[in-house]
Amino acid sequence: MLKRISPLPGPLPESTVCVPIGRASFPAPFPHGLEYSPPCRGTWNIVHTGMLIPEAHQIFICASGCLRGVVLTAAEMGLMGRFSSIELRESDLTGRDNEQLILAGVADILAHLPEKPRAVLLFPACVHHFLGCNLRYVYRELRRRHPGIDFAECFMDPIRQTRHLTPEERLRRAIGRLLPELPKKKQASFFGNNLRAPAEHDAAHLLRKNGWAVRDMADCASYDEFRELGASSLQLFTNPFSLPAVRDLEERLQQDYFYLPQVWNENAIERLLLQLAERLGAKAPDCTEARKRAEQALGEAQDLIGQTPIAIDLTFTFRPLSLACLLLRHGFHVTKIYADAISPEEEADFRYLQEHHGDIELWPTKAPLLRELSRPVHAEGAPACLALGQKAAFFQNTPHFVNMVEGGGRWGFSAIEALAHDMIAAYRTPKDIEANVRRKGLGGPSLL
Repeated sequence: MLKRISPLPGPLPESTVCVPIGRASFPAPFPHGLEYSPPCRGTWNIVHTGMLIPEAHQIFICASGCLRGVVLTAAEMGLMGRFSSIELRESDLTGRDNEQLILAGVADILAHLPEKPRAVLLFPACVHHFLGCNLRYVYRELRRRHPGIDFAECFMDPIRQTRHLTPEERLRRAIGRLLPELPKKKQASFFGNNLRAPAEHDAAHLLRKNGWAVRDMADCASYDEFRELGASSLQLFTNPFSLPAVRDLEERLQQDYFYLPQVWNENAIERLLLQLAERLGAKAPDCTEARKRAEQALGEAQDLIGQTPIAIDLTFTFRPLSLACLLLRHGFHVTKIYADAISPEEEADFRYLQEHHGDIELWPTKAPLLRELSRPVHAEGAPACLALGQKAAFFQNTPHFVNMVEGGGRWGFSAIEALAHDMIAAYRTPKDIEANVRRKGLGGPSLL
């Protein structure tokens, strides 16, 4: 029997899509099923992340339907010269030796490049699992036939991401395995984050103050500079997708690692800075002034924004519930949170919101019914809603939004201070929603 997946004609009540957070289930408040992708493209994908490695070339091996998105990403970045593909057709699945097809395809691509790349990020696909393709043999042969090129064993296999590593996790681990073992220095690196840590980053400031050199995977200008990350004694990461990579680096290169979760709680930030100082063998930092600046900036923002409804989405920060708690404690009026699932790391914030702010609406971003809902129409004048994140801005149809993904690379008290300034600017100055949300990989290169 056919099952209707679109709603019956007529107005669709919002209550069929959202749920008050006070009645939401943890960690999956919404059923998993058919998914809708709103036209908000600021989040990074595996092509964007791979392009952070200088002098590297990416090769995707899959069918044309799968290639469409990654090809468009490379084209929009203006980096098609660093991207190639081996397109698989149906006849290749039954009438070809796919190991030899990969070897021949890679050889042909490398022969036609104007310069030999320092590294190749090779992305087989889901179909290679189905075929039982001997990829160990493939990589062994590639390294034998193309000495002087480092091959990263990546994968584009989203079918396995609920039970195995996601493509994003596997990519970061593969990138980490490009790093050589080098004599260790008094050096720390930000590893696996898509966005460069700004100079005012609280952890980076603490490291430099105590005589540590600081490097960043997202800010390497050459492949040799990237390889120098192998000399780091400590790897720092904020993007949760980086955990398998830093664990692998600890085992392979004996590099310690430290997790800086993107928390927005002042006490949690101070605890993490104290823990980092202890790990460094450094004096505990005095956070009084940084905390005061963050509090003052939030106060100035709240004086202006007042009780204007605020909507937050999960692409804005890895910890949207932590951010909601911060804003609510400082008198802001958070009314909506867009998150398809709740990270286990945010359970305490989730329970707090359930108990103290149970009327906040929790919305999915992938539910097909969202296509049928009318987006709000706002009159001119004072903003009817302030959005933090592209998806919140799109669904609320508000030009008053902070356009940022993954926390903008910021962390700590300086991130709170900068956010408050961004909220003031967004409240005062509207943006063109469509022109801003259609750019892929916000913070990276784009021709749009």
